[in-house]
Amino acid sequence: MHAFLNNLDISPLVPEEYAPYRSLVAETLLFFLGRLSPARLVEIIAAQNRLPDNAGIIQRLSTLLHFCPTLHKLGQLLARNQQLAPALRKQLQKLESMEPMVPLFAITPTIRRELGKDKFAGIRLEKPLAEASVAVVLPFFSRSENTSENRGGVLKVLKPGIEERLEEELAIWATVSVFIDERCEALNLASLHYAEVLEAVRELLFNEVKLDREQQNLAEAAQLYRNRASAVQIPYLLPFSTPRITAMERITGNKVTEVQRLSEKARRDLATMVIDTLITCPACSNDGFSLFHADPHAGNLFVTDEGRLAILDWSLVGRLGKRERELLVQLFLGAMMFSVSRITHAIEGLACSQPDHNLVRKISEKGLRRLHPIKFPGFSWLVKLLDDAKLLAEVRFPSDLLLFRKSILTLEGVVADICSDYRFDKTLFMSATHQFRQELLARTLSSPISRDFGTHVSNLDLLNLYLSLPMGLGRRCVDFLGDNIKNKLSLMQKSDRAP
Repeated sequence: MHAFLNNLDISPLVPEEYAPYRSLVAETLLFFLGRLSPARLVEIIAAQNRLPDNAGIIQRLSTLLHFCPTLHKLGQLLARNQQLAPALRKQLQKLESMEPMVPLFAITPTIRRELGKDKFAGIRLEKPLAEASVAVVLPFFSRSENTSENRGGVLKVLKPGIEERLEEELAIWATVSVFIDERCEALNLASLHYAEVLEAVRELLFNEVKLDREQQNLAEAAQLYRNRASAVQIPYLLPFSTPRITAMERITGNKVTEVQRLSEKARRDLATMVIDTLITCPACSNDGFSLFHADPHAGNLFVTDEGRLAILDWSLVGRLGKRERELLVQLFLGAMMFSVSRITHAIEGLACSQPDHNLVRKISEKGLRRLHPIKFPGFSWLVKLLDDAKLLAEVRFPSDLLLFRKSILTLEGVVADICSDYRFDKTLFMSATHQFRQELLARTLSSPISRDFGTHVSNLDLLNLYLSLPMGLGRRCVDFLGDNIKNKLSLMQKSDRAP
């Protein structure tokens, strides 16, 4: 057992930027594994023993993730993180669409029991296509009642015993969050407030085995993208669905990151489609609560044979309220005006409870100092601002907002693998501009304070931007020049002191 745990010391895989957290990562993994049942540990150790003696830490880690659904899911989330070592990312990307290890005979009893004798007799099953963290996907064919043609689709079937495994692991994660906070304090590391984040992840992972909810999400997603059917494909449900089986159309194509044969222009167009579909569309929705895909790794995004973007696996979703979207836009407006008070107010409005005003204001000032006077703030700036507010000012944000942030980070990695020099923020700005042009006529008939638009900006907001921009820009230019002068003087002083 101890030899096995020593072989799984993954601390060297932690990026250099987070070197102080390496021991924490290693301790956390050992804490998690040490609380699995003996039967689970025997299964995991047996798989490790089947690996060659010269197997590296990356191969051993990817094998471990296969047997732990929650770790599998976390591995998928990290697979496109550009900060990780390329060799590690390559191994983690195999988790996005793994070769199935669960044989057909192991899941046939579940299918027979769920469908019933008559329906089961009317379909023909084929060997599984792929295996996800909690389910197996396999094709089936059914003979139509009215014609002699065969109708086909796929069945997403929960793995045998997956609920028990997931329940065991999610219970462990509840204690892991406390362990991490305690170890952060003992190691004198900044507290990351994992208890809040992991609780949200636990809740969403628990929903992943509730396939009836996924079926509801599929129907809602089809409604969200109904006006984009020519470019976006949401799998339609088939009548064989049950609480443990999702039956849907079979989509053929390739992962969005398989772009070796595409031209540079085709790669850019594909990257634009991904961003516009998965970020801009839900963000610019004018609904009270807007659905977004909370697990957009490359294994869930396909380019179909017809050239459409297919979005798969809707078990993990989030919903952003209209007020949250308005406040996010207020953050961008505050940045464009270089207004500390406006950014501070927006962060406080997004918080679940009243944060320390002075700390939030300092975070806002720090965020503004990172902006160039003549460049628009982007999503990378926004993510950094929210991270600083959460870590340094202890602001508690809604779980769905944290999920949206996570989705953005995942998509940034996916887009980088589609087109390495793609300008993520430029596309978001162009999409917002297009949305604004569509609103021009409606704005002429609306109240000055109404934000009932996809851009979530009122005419009064735009007037304030117009009036405040010159003064804010001038103030930021002065600060920018002052910071540059200070930095140059500091370098000169260090140079003078050098022997």
